[in-house]
Amino acid sequence: MARSGWIFPVIEKTFPRSMRWMGLTKVPILKRLIEYMFFEGDHLIVLPRNEVVEVNRDVDDPGQMALPTELVDQLIDSMEYHFVMDFCLCRISMPCEDYPRDLGCIFMGEAARGINPNWGRSVSKEEAKEHIHKCQEAGLIHAVGKSKLDTVWLGIGPGEKLLTICNCCPCCCITRVIPHTHEVFQEKLVRAPGVEVMVNQEECVGCGTCVSKACILEAISLVDGKAVINQANCRGCGRCAEACPTNAITLTIDGSLFVQESVRQIGAVVSFESEQAAASG
Repeated sequence: MARSGWIFPVIEKTFPRSMRWMGLTKVPILKRLIEYMFFEGDHLIVLPRNEVVEVNRDVDDPGQMALPTELVDQLIDSMEYHFVMDFCLCRISMPCEDYPRDLGCIFMGEAARGINPNWGRSVSKEEAKEHIHKCQEAGLIHAVGKSKLDTVWLGIGPGEKLLTICNCCPCCCITRVIPHTHEVFQEKLVRAPGVEVMVNQEECVGCGTCVSKACILEAISLVDGKAVINQANCRGCGRCAEACPTNAITLTIDGSLFVQESVRQIGAVVSFESEQAAASG
C-alpha cells in the first residue's frame, strides 16, 4: 500500500541528522537491525556525468565506446513502467539551495505502480530519458540499482521489482553518509565497472579544491602537496574531475566492461521486464 503524506514530516525531521543516525551502524546489534530494515540486498552503481568522461576505446572498434547515459537509457528500456517523482526527497528535506528540488528519482518496474500518484507521474520511456537529460544538465549524477530504503518510504514492494535511478547532488544526497557507516553499508554503493579516476601528479597544484569542494566520500587527500585518491573509497562520481581547476584529474570508462557488467550486476538484484535487457547482461 502506497504511503500517504504523513511520512514527510518524519523524514524532514530525521534526514538532516542522517550522518548521526547512520553512525550507529558501527554498533554491532544496531548494524544488523538497520541493515535488515532499510538496506538488505541493496546494490547501487554510481554513474558520472557524460561531460567528465574520457572514453577508453580502440579507434578501430567504435563499439568499445560507452557513456553513462547509454547505460541509463538501456535500463529505462528494460522496464515497462516508469514513474518520475515531482521532488527529490533528499533535496526537499535538507533543504537544498544549489540544485533543483523538483528533479526527483525515477522508479521503474511493477512495484513502482504502487507509488502515491500525488507524488509524481507515470511517464513513457522517452519522457523518462528526457528527465535524465534535464538532470544531467543540472549537474546531477546518477545512482542506479536496488534500494530497499525506497520501498520502505514509498510503501511499495517487492524490492526485486523496483529499479531506482537516483539523481544526486553533492550537498544533500543520502550517499554522503557512506564514510560514516559500517563497511557493510559502504559496499552497497559501488563504482561503475570499467571506471577509473586518476590524478596527474605533474598537473596537480595542490589547491585542495577536490578535497574540500568536490568529494563527498572523503576519498581524496593531499599528500606532500598533491591530491591522492583512495581508490577503495572512490565511487567514480567524477565531481573531482569537474572541479579541478588545472584538469589534473581525469575519469575514463572502459566501454568493453561498462554497460554489460553494470547490467549484469543490476540484473542480479532486480528483475528486468525486457528480454533484450536480460540478454545483454
